[in-house]
Amino acid sequence: MILNRRQMASLVMTLAFPPTVAALLGTALPASADEGIDPAITQRFEHLSTSGNSNCSRAFLESIASMPSVARLQGSCCSPMTLHRYSEQLKGLKKYADYSEIPPDPYDVPAGLAQASIAAYEMELTPEEQKAYDYAMENSEEGGPCCCQCWRWHNYGGLAKLLIRNRGFTGEQVTEVWNLSDGCGGDEHEHS
Repeated sequence: MILNRRQMASLVMTLAFPPTVAALLGTALPASADEGIDPAITQRFEHLSTSGNSNCSRAFLESIASMPSVARLQGSCCSPMTLHRYSEQLKGLKKYADYSEIPPDPYDVPAGLAQASIAAYEMELTPEEQKAYDYAMENSEEGGPCCCQCWRWHNYGGLAKLLIRNRGFTGEQVTEVWNLSDGCGGDEHEHS
């Protein structure tokens, strides 16, 4: 079994610091870590973290093509969302607000955007474009667009190809978009 970076970090922390030891050492986030977060973000978080329809199944991926374009793909796939990470993601994605093809909220993706990106997933890139894509594959926190080859993998993989081809994105930019758009849930991530 091959573990991605997120899974490896979680395993190391669990083995090195079981929950009771972690609490004694203060390695968990303090309750005040979520203080100062916009109440509107907290409200969105509460809805998306408890009412999502997203999952990692092949059936869900295949169902997206027939969804109305105004439908929403909501919630996390693999792990529960955390408010701290969610607020950081929304803040970081504001940098890309001028790019209409990049969902501003990785836990609330319009089906129409996902349909366009998923359709682009099979697009062949030029050798130079492929270098940018390969860079993102090697350097993203998940080792690709997502932790597993679910709808998010195809969605954000296709999005990367569109951004590289149509917007001239570099591998570094794609990596940042993927890291900020990680919809697997959980709080494991790197602060820059």
